Amino acid sequence: MLIERERWPQNRRRDVLWELASGQRGYFTAAQAVEAGYSHQAQRFHAQRGNWLHIDRGLYRLREFSVLPGDDHDYLVRWWLWSKRRAVVSHVSALAVHDLGIANPEEIHLTVGPGFRQTNQQVVLHHTELRPEEIEDREGFRVTTPLRAIAESAADAVDQDMIDSAVAELLERGETTRGQLLRAAQHLGERAELGVERALRAEKA
Repeated sequence: MLIERERWPQNRRRDVLWELASGQRGYFTAAQAVEAGYSHQAQRFHAQRGNWLHIDRGLYRLREFSVLPGDDHDYLVRWWLWSKRRAVVSHVSALAVHDLGIANPEEIHLTVGPGFRQTNQQVVLHHTELRPEEIEDREGFRVTTPLRAIAESAADAVDQDMIDSAVAELLERGETTRGQLLRAAQHLGERAELGVERALRAEKA
């Protein structure tokens, strides 16, 4: 199959790769490039010529996407691909994605399954199984829901002001209720419940 795709006309291979990468903010893996018909030798050629930006080991981005108007969260696609599409953006990073409160994390928080073994100094990994209803799909990555993001951030004992502002904003948007916030926190334990309760008291005051 690979040999057959390598024989495709260059413009066809380019179109296949472009369509794939477009749904991932321009990012793609070496394995995905192979599926599009680019041998590893061809990949090195395009990276050396500057057609593709070499982001990390086995990870590229089409040059055009580095100059096209993007999104503040484009970089998160990189980490989704790095994790082999297993990771979910979570905790305070998810609060930032949802534009809730004052969250502006310096680190990237990802939730992965218990069996995940990869590591990287640029990310903070949380190992747990998420329920399908706790996850939202975005273009090129996945993120925990606002309710889950608040609860898990509270469980992580982040600054209370961050939880207060996120809770107040989500309630102001009318996207949840006080009861739903409490139930989400109770699911993650006493520390999460305490943080959300404090935020609710502050919001009511």
